[in-house]
Amino acid sequence: MSKKQLLKNTVLASLGLFFYGFCVYCFIQANIGVGPWDVFCIGLSKTLGIKYGNASISISVAVIVIDLLMHEKIGLGTILDAIIVGKTVDLFNYINLIPSIENNMLLSIGMLILVFIGEGFAQFFYMKAGLSCGPRDSLQIALGKRLKKLPIGVVNIFLLLFVFVIGYFLGGPIGIGTILAPFGIGIMQDVVFKLTKFDPKAISHASLIDSFKVLKG
Repeated sequence: MSKKQLLKNTVLASLGLFFYGFCVYCFIQANIGVGPWDVFCIGLSKTLGIKYGNASISISVAVIVIDLLMHEKIGLGTILDAIIVGKTVDLFNYINLIPSIENNMLLSIGMLILVFIGEGFAQFFYMKAGLSCGPRDSLQIALGKRLKKLPIGVVNIFLLLFVFVIGYFLGGPIGIGTILAPFGIGIMQDVVFKLTKFDPKAISHASLIDSFKVLKG
């Protein structure tokens, strides 16, 4: 990989992660619950009295440790994910770009469908950059490699359900959107990856050391 290609992939990954963060924000604004990881993040932020973005970064650091124990590569994409997604949500909350939907279930469900599709494409773009997956997606891939008979979307469903339970006991907000999220996200992820003929388990990712060698060379 050349320095030019590394820069191109870094921009691609950053844009994908920024868009993913925007999708997370839209999920929250749909106002019928939040995604499982967000239940966890918001529950932790309430428990510790910290901002959503800081809670997201704390969880990402903990998951990175688990990823390393499962022998997954940690790369530039992992670091970008840990920082960009949570802080993007903080940014859109600060500028209040989209008002929270009130008492309009049809509109809320419509927004959720767009969010599920958007998150699938956001994951495709930043994973395709090959700079290593974000902490949560690395965990998903690691589990997928060990549960080879299950589609990656199904693995994600089980992971999201597990995270949802933890977030619930931390006091994170739940709603019909939270119940729909594991299935909607997992199914749309499989659909997007099949449409783009993308297999995240087959991508050869660059580690932090690999990226450093490119910059140094």
